[in-house]
Amino acid sequence: MDARDADLKKELDATLQARRELGEEYESALVDSFLEKVDQRIDGAVERRVRRQLAEQQMVVARGARKPSPTDSWGERYGFGIVSLVLAVPLSAIGAGVSHLPGLLVTWVGIVGVNAFQAVRTNPELFRGRRHHKSEQDSEWER
Repeated sequence: MDARDADLKKELDATLQARRELGEEYESALVDSFLEKVDQRIDGAVERRVRRQLAEQQMVVARGARKPSPTDSWGERYGFGIVSLVLAVPLSAIGAGVSHLPGLLVTWVGIVGVNAFQAVRTNPELFRGRRHHKSEQDSEWER
């Protein structure tokens, strides 16, 4: 971007020189012209970034892979499981103390449900069957 910065600096120098030659009455027009060039430069940079990100997303979709989200990390996945197991002890005690065995079962169904939901959220293909994962070696007859 150094070359672009140099071009922008030349544009600014030219605008300032024109202002000196033309006087204050043309100042707003010169500033507007310079700002329009800056806007065009910014729009071009944003457009290039958006195109690049769209291309990256299309590549991810074409490969059939899931683009990892910023929060989808090893620490989050295993940390969530550890925290839920640590919280399972007092929750089990409360459930068993209030309703005995049915309360304990409801507590553990809830713990398993929350962990299953988290697992599916971080890996959507976890519970899909083998039917959705046909290999390229399968013949046309098997499809």
